[in-house]
Amino acid sequence: MRLIQFENTAGERQVGLVEGSQVKVLQGTRSTHELALAAIRAQRSLQEEVALRGTEPGPDYAQLLQQGKVLPPLDHEDPAHCLISGTGLTHLGSASARDKMHQQEGAVEAGMTDTMRIFKWGLEGGKPAAGQVGAQPEWFYKGDGSIVVRPGADFPVPPFAEDAGEEPELTGLYVIGDDGQPYRVGYALGNEFSDHVMERRNYLYLAHSKLRFCAYGPELRVGELPKHLAGTSRIKRNGETIWEKEFLSGEDNMCHSLANLEFHHFKYAQFLRPGDVHVHYFGTATLSFADGIKTQPGDRFQISLDEFGAPLENGIGESAQPLAIGQVRTL
Repeated sequence: MRLIQFENTAGERQVGLVEGSQVKVLQGTRSTHELALAAIRAQRSLQEEVALRGTEPGPDYAQLLQQGKVLPPLDHEDPAHCLISGTGLTHLGSASARDKMHQQEGAVEAGMTDTMRIFKWGLEGGKPAAGQVGAQPEWFYKGDGSIVVRPGADFPVPPFAEDAGEEPELTGLYVIGDDGQPYRVGYALGNEFSDHVMERRNYLYLAHSKLRFCAYGPELRVGELPKHLAGTSRIKRNGETIWEKEFLSGEDNMCHSLANLEFHHFKYAQFLRPGDVHVHYFGTATLSFADGIKTQPGDRFQISLDEFGAPLENGIGESAQPLAIGQVRTL
């Protein structure tokens, strides 16, 4: 089952069930967040909650995408209650991509020693036996719901950015129940979008490089995730594809289990606030930056994976000017 959130012709939010080229509208449902909380409180699965509410014929899916009416498939009415985070060095090829990114004039940055050590820990202990705690992955914070753009929209790039690079990933989408229990609503395609030039200067700038806009969707896949997933990441410029590469995901292509990644995120009590939404990027091993691609305003990213329906597409735009130096005021 695949769900979307969208705006109808009256500008009202609705939730839709994707079936081929059409969208079936869930009756009496304004958001996936509301739908998920209702299912949690009634102790029903999301599929059961959808079936109970029923659907009615809806709009053409391709037209919704073309008009920019499709929203991220899970969000929170208060963006401050939506946490965007992620884990890195989780895929079997991710250390190689990171190694290429951190090389400058043939010399490996000093921080790579720690990078390779964390990757090795994942290889050795990232998939523990059931009930066991595995190796702790790299973790990073991206922002709250205010840094999410809808499918099809441009990523605002601040003037101080040194790069605007895609990261094709899977995301886990979660809602925290009234009892503080995290519930996985489903999965979505994601473009984590980072500043790789800044990160390459020094690995300790990783935290800065992640504070950029991002996107996920357009569809929320409900249910278990296949162990092997193969998709395509491409960049288009003036309508022509300038870079294209396969990306692999799913646990067969990862050095961490999803359960281990989820444990090391939700083990922190501050991430268990009832009602909150969490969007967690699971990492990637495929970057155009590692192949020497330099993106520019007007470029379009497309991330596709058949199991997730329509591709996730976004462009590169411009951001408002940041706060000028010396503008912080003393009260």
